[in-house]
Amino acid sequence: MSAVILSGKTYAQELKNQAKINLTELIRQTGVTPGLAVIIVGADPASQVYVRNKHRTCREMGINSQVISLPENTGKSALITAIKKLNEDVSVHGILLQLPLPKTLQPYESEILYNINPSKDVDGFHPVNVGKLSIGEKCMVPCTPLGCIKMLESAGIPIDGKNAVIIGRSNIVGKPMANLLLAKNATVTICHSHTQNLKDITRTADILIAAVGHPAFVTADMIKPGATIIDVGINRIAPKKLVGDVDFTAVKEKAAFITPVPGGVGLLTIATLMQNTIEAARQQLL
Repeated sequence: MSAVILSGKTYAQELKNQAKINLTELIRQTGVTPGLAVIIVGADPASQVYVRNKHRTCREMGINSQVISLPENTGKSALITAIKKLNEDVSVHGILLQLPLPKTLQPYESEILYNINPSKDVDGFHPVNVGKLSIGEKCMVPCTPLGCIKMLESAGIPIDGKNAVIIGRSNIVGKPMANLLLAKNATVTICHSHTQNLKDITRTADILIAAVGHPAFVTADMIKPGATIIDVGINRIAPKKLVGDVDFTAVKEKAAFITPVPGGVGLLTIATLMQNTIEAARQQLL
Protein backbone atom coordinates (compact mmCIF):
# COMPACT_ATOMS: atom_id res chain seq x y z
CA MET A 1 0.00 0.00 0.00
CA SER A 2 1.35 3.41 -0.93
CA ALA A 3 2.26 5.97 1.70
CA VAL A 4 0.03 8.86 2.70
CA ILE A 5 1.36 11.97 0.92
CA LEU A 6 1.91 14.84 3.35
CA SER A 7 0.88 17.83 1.25
CA GLY A 8 2.82 20.94 2.13
CA LYS A 9 0.01 23.09 0.79
CA THR A 10 -2.46 21.74 3.32
CA TYR A 11 -0.24 22.13 6.36
CA ALA A 12 1.18 25.47 5.24
CA GLN A 13 -2.35 26.84 4.99
CA GLU A 14 -3.04 25.69 8.55
CA LEU A 15 0.02 27.60 9.74
CA LYS A 16 -0.95 30.70 7.77
CA ASN A 17 -4.48 30.61 9.19
CA GLN A 18 -3.10 30.55 12.73
CA ALA A 19 -0.57 33.25 11.85
CA LYS A 20 -3.37 35.50 10.57
CA ILE A 21 -5.18 35.11 13.89
CA ASN A 22 -2.00 36.01 15.77
CA LEU A 23 -1.37 38.94 13.43
CA THR A 24 -4.85 40.36 13.88
CA GLU A 25 -4.55 40.15 17.67
CA LEU A 26 -1.10 41.77 17.66
CA ILE A 27 -2.28 44.68 15.51
CA ARG A 28 -5.30 45.09 17.79
CA GLN A 29 -3.05 45.26 20.85
CA THR A 30 -0.32 47.50 19.46
CA GLY A 31 -1.68 49.29 16.40
CA VAL A 32 1.53 48.23 14.62
CA THR A 33 1.83 46.02 11.55
CA PRO A 34 4.86 43.68 11.69
CA GLY A 35 7.54 44.29 9.08
CA LEU A 36 9.94 41.90 7.38
CA ALA A 37 13.03 42.99 5.46
CA VAL A 38 14.75 40.57 3.09
CA ILE A 39 18.24 41.32 1.82
CA ILE A 40 19.38 39.69 -1.41
CA VAL A 41 22.86 40.16 -2.82
CA GLY A 42 23.39 39.41 -6.51
CA ALA A 43 21.07 37.84 -9.06
CA ASP A 44 20.99 34.13 -8.29
CA PRO A 45 17.81 32.91 -10.08
CA ALA A 46 16.72 30.47 -7.36
CA SER A 47 17.24 33.07 -4.65
CA GLN A 48 15.22 35.60 -6.61
CA VAL A 49 12.32 33.14 -6.84
CA TYR A 50 12.46 32.47 -3.08
CA VAL A 51 12.54 36.18 -2.28
CA ARG A 52 9.57 36.89 -4.57
CA ASN A 53 7.61 34.10 -2.88
CA LYS A 54 8.37 35.51 0.57
CA HIS A 55 7.41 39.03 -0.51
CA ARG A 56 4.17 37.79 -2.08
CA THR A 57 3.22 35.78 0.99
CA CYS A 58 3.82 38.80 3.22
CA ARG A 59 1.42 40.82 1.08
CA GLU A 60 -1.18 38.05 1.23
CA MET A 61 -0.86 37.84 5.01
CA GLY A 62 -0.93 41.59 5.62
CA ILE A 63 2.68 41.84 6.82
CA ASN A 64 4.76 44.82 5.69
CA SER A 65 7.57 43.63 3.44
CA GLN A 66 10.58 45.24 1.86
CA VAL A 67 13.27 43.72 -0.32
CA ILE A 68 16.74 45.25 -0.30
CA SER A 69 18.48 44.19 -3.51
CA LEU A 70 22.24 44.73 -3.51
CA PRO A 71 24.58 44.22 -6.47
CA GLU A 72 26.76 41.14 -6.86
CA ASN A 73 29.93 43.11 -6.08
CA THR A 74 28.69 44.41 -2.73
CA GLY A 75 31.47 44.27 -0.14
CA LYS A 76 31.29 42.86 3.38
CA SER A 77 31.30 46.31 5.03
CA ALA A 78 28.51 47.63 2.83
CA LEU A 79 26.35 44.58 3.55
CA ILE A 80 26.92 44.84 7.29
CA THR A 81 26.06 48.55 7.13
CA ALA A 82 22.76 47.68 5.42
CA ILE A 83 22.00 45.12 8.14
CA LYS A 84 22.77 47.57 10.95
CA LYS A 85 20.47 50.14 9.38
CA LEU A 86 17.63 47.61 9.51
CA ASN A 87 18.52 46.72 13.11
CA GLU A 88 17.87 50.36 14.02
CA ASP A 89 14.64 50.66 11.99
CA VAL A 90 11.74 50.22 14.46
CA SER A 91 9.33 49.45 11.61
CA VAL A 92 11.36 46.33 10.76
CA HIS A 93 10.76 43.45 13.17
CA GLY A 94 12.34 40.65 11.14
CA ILE A 95 15.50 40.58 9.03
CA LEU A 96 16.38 37.77 6.63
CA LEU A 97 19.59 37.54 4.63
CA GLN A 98 18.94 35.39 1.58
CA LEU A 99 21.51 32.62 1.18
CA PRO A 100 23.67 31.62 -0.55
CA LEU A 101 25.70 34.80 -0.75
CA PRO A 102 27.93 35.49 -3.78
CA LYS A 103 31.21 33.55 -3.63
CA THR A 104 33.22 36.64 -2.68
CA LEU A 105 31.14 37.01 0.50
CA GLN A 106 30.78 33.36 1.47
CA PRO A 107 33.98 33.27 3.57
CA TYR A 108 32.42 35.99 5.75
CA GLU A 109 28.92 34.51 5.96
CA SER A 110 28.98 33.81 9.70
CA GLU A 111 30.42 37.21 10.54
CA ILE A 112 27.76 38.91 8.43
CA LEU A 113 24.89 36.91 9.93
CA TYR A 114 26.13 37.66 13.45
CA ASN A 115 25.45 41.36 12.82
CA ILE A 116 21.69 40.75 12.65
CA ASN A 117 19.99 41.69 15.90
CA PRO A 118 19.07 38.30 17.48
CA SER A 119 15.57 39.55 18.28
CA LYS A 120 15.05 40.29 14.55
CA ASP A 121 16.76 37.11 13.34
CA VAL A 122 13.68 35.38 11.93
CA ASP A 123 15.86 32.70 10.28
CA GLY A 124 17.21 31.63 13.68
CA PHE A 125 20.84 31.57 12.50
CA HIS A 126 22.40 33.96 15.02
CA PRO A 127 24.52 32.15 17.64
CA VAL A 128 22.34 33.58 20.41
CA ASN A 129 19.31 31.84 18.93
CA VAL A 130 21.30 28.69 18.11
CA GLY A 131 22.50 28.52 21.71
CA LYS A 132 19.05 29.09 23.17
CA LEU A 133 17.60 26.37 20.96
CA SER A 134 20.26 23.91 22.11
CA ILE A 135 19.39 24.45 25.78
CA GLY A 136 15.65 24.57 25.24
CA GLU A 137 14.99 28.28 25.77
CA LYS A 138 12.46 30.30 23.78
CA CYS A 139 14.08 31.72 20.66
CA MET A 140 13.78 32.26 16.93
CA VAL A 141 13.86 28.78 15.35
CA PRO A 142 15.09 28.06 11.79
CA CYS A 143 12.06 27.94 9.52
CA THR A 144 12.56 24.63 7.69
CA PRO A 145 13.09 22.42 10.77
CA LEU A 146 10.24 24.18 12.55
CA GLY A 147 8.01 23.52 9.53
CA CYS A 148 8.89 19.82 9.67
CA ILE A 149 7.87 19.61 13.33
CA LYS A 150 4.63 21.50 12.67
CA MET A 151 3.80 19.10 9.82
CA LEU A 152 4.42 16.00 11.95
CA GLU A 153 2.25 17.38 14.75
CA SER A 154 -0.57 18.47 12.43
CA ALA A 155 -0.57 15.06 10.74
CA GLY A 156 -0.84 13.37 14.13
CA ILE A 157 2.43 11.45 13.67
CA PRO A 158 3.88 10.53 17.08
CA ILE A 159 7.34 11.90 17.92
CA ASP A 160 7.62 11.10 21.64
CA GLY A 161 9.77 8.01 22.16
CA LYS A 162 10.28 7.38 18.44
CA ASN A 163 13.61 6.79 16.70
CA ALA A 164 14.39 9.76 14.48
CA VAL A 165 17.29 9.67 12.03
CA ILE A 166 18.52 12.80 10.26
CA ILE A 167 20.77 12.56 7.21
CA GLY A 168 22.68 15.83 7.10
CA ARG A 169 24.33 17.94 9.80
CA SER A 170 23.98 21.47 8.43
CA ASN A 171 23.46 24.45 10.71
CA ILE A 172 20.34 25.32 8.72
CA VAL A 173 18.50 21.99 8.91
CA GLY A 174 20.29 19.00 10.45
CA LYS A 175 21.48 20.39 13.78
CA PRO A 176 18.38 22.47 14.67
CA MET A 177 16.19 19.59 13.52
CA ALA A 178 17.94 17.35 16.04
CA ASN A 179 17.36 19.84 18.85
CA LEU A 180 13.66 20.20 18.00
CA LEU A 181 13.15 16.43 17.88
CA LEU A 182 15.00 16.01 21.19
CA ALA A 183 12.69 18.61 22.71
CA LYS A 184 9.77 16.41 21.60
CA ASN A 185 11.37 13.39 23.32
CA ALA A 186 12.51 11.54 20.20
CA THR A 187 15.68 9.44 20.25
CA VAL A 188 17.81 11.20 17.64
CA THR A 189 20.68 10.05 15.43
CA ILE A 190 22.46 12.40 13.02
CA CYS A 191 24.15 10.79 10.00
CA HIS A 192 26.58 12.45 7.62
CA SER A 193 29.24 11.79 4.99
CA HIS A 194 31.51 9.98 7.47
CA THR A 195 28.80 7.73 8.90
CA GLN A 196 29.56 4.04 8.54
CA ASN A 197 26.88 1.43 7.82
CA LEU A 198 24.38 4.14 6.95
CA LYS A 199 21.63 1.78 5.82
CA ASP A 200 21.76 -0.12 9.11
CA ILE A 201 21.07 3.13 10.93
CA THR A 202 18.39 4.53 8.62
CA ARG A 203 16.46 1.25 8.77
CA THR A 204 15.92 1.86 12.50
CA ALA A 205 14.14 5.15 11.88
CA ASP A 206 10.49 5.64 12.69
CA ILE A 207 10.99 9.17 11.33
CA LEU A 208 13.64 9.78 8.66
CA ILE A 209 14.63 13.35 7.76
CA ALA A 210 16.59 13.61 4.50
CA ALA A 211 18.60 16.83 4.21
CA VAL A 212 21.70 15.77 2.32
CA GLY A 213 21.45 17.64 -0.99
CA HIS A 214 21.74 14.66 -3.36
CA PRO A 215 18.92 13.64 -5.73
CA ALA A 216 17.22 10.34 -4.81
CA PHE A 217 19.88 9.59 -2.20
CA VAL A 218 17.44 7.74 0.07
CA THR A 219 16.35 4.50 -1.58
CA ALA A 220 13.69 1.99 -0.58
CA ASP A 221 16.22 -0.41 0.93
CA MET A 222 17.29 2.30 3.38
CA ILE A 223 13.99 2.59 5.22
CA LYS A 224 11.95 0.28 7.39
CA PRO A 225 8.35 -0.49 6.43
CA GLY A 226 5.89 2.00 7.86
CA ALA A 227 8.39 4.78 8.46
CA THR A 228 7.62 8.48 8.08
CA ILE A 229 9.87 10.15 5.48
CA ILE A 230 10.42 13.91 5.51
CA ASP A 231 12.30 15.06 2.40
CA VAL A 232 13.95 18.44 2.89
CA GLY A 233 16.08 18.26 -0.27
CA ILE A 234 15.46 20.42 -3.33
CA ASN A 235 17.63 19.44 -6.29
CA ARG A 236 17.28 20.82 -9.81
CA ILE A 237 18.05 18.02 -12.29
CA ALA A 238 16.66 19.78 -15.36
CA PRO A 239 15.67 23.38 -16.16
CA LYS A 240 12.11 22.77 -14.99
CA LYS A 241 12.44 19.62 -12.88
CA LEU A 242 12.96 19.57 -9.11
CA VAL A 243 13.43 16.41 -7.06
CA GLY A 244 14.17 15.72 -3.44
CA ASP A 245 16.77 13.66 -1.60
CA VAL A 246 14.41 10.66 -1.55
CA ASP A 247 13.63 8.24 -4.38
CA PHE A 248 9.97 9.17 -4.04
CA THR A 249 8.45 6.63 -6.43
CA ALA A 250 10.10 3.62 -4.78
CA VAL A 251 10.07 4.79 -1.17
CA LYS A 252 6.38 5.73 -1.11
CA GLU A 253 5.51 2.06 -1.66
CA LYS A 254 7.23 1.15 1.61
CA ALA A 255 6.70 4.15 3.88
CA ALA A 256 3.57 5.05 5.84
CA PHE A 257 3.94 8.83 5.30
CA ILE A 258 6.08 10.80 2.88
CA THR A 259 6.52 14.41 1.76
CA PRO A 260 6.73 15.21 -1.97
CA VAL A 261 9.19 17.49 -3.73
CA PRO A 262 8.08 19.97 -4.86
CA GLY A 263 4.94 20.64 -2.82
CA GLY A 264 6.20 19.46 0.55
CA VAL A 265 8.38 20.98 3.24
CA GLY A 266 9.33 24.02 1.17
CA LEU A 267 5.83 25.47 1.44
CA LEU A 268 5.94 25.22 5.23
CA THR A 269 9.25 27.05 5.35
CA ILE A 270 7.64 30.27 4.14
CA ALA A 271 4.61 29.78 6.40
CA THR A 272 6.85 29.41 9.46
CA LEU A 273 8.78 32.51 8.37
CA MET A 274 5.50 34.42 8.60
CA GLN A 275 4.92 33.01 12.08
CA ASN A 276 8.46 33.92 13.15
CA THR A 277 8.04 37.48 11.88
CA ILE A 278 4.81 37.95 13.83
CA GLU A 279 6.36 36.42 16.95
CA ALA A 280 9.45 38.62 16.64
CA ALA A 281 7.21 41.68 16.40
CA ARG A 282 5.17 40.54 19.41
CA GLN A 283 8.31 40.16 21.52
CA GLN A 284 9.59 43.58 20.47
CA LEU A 285 6.30 45.43 20.95
CA LEU A 286 4.79 43.84 24.06
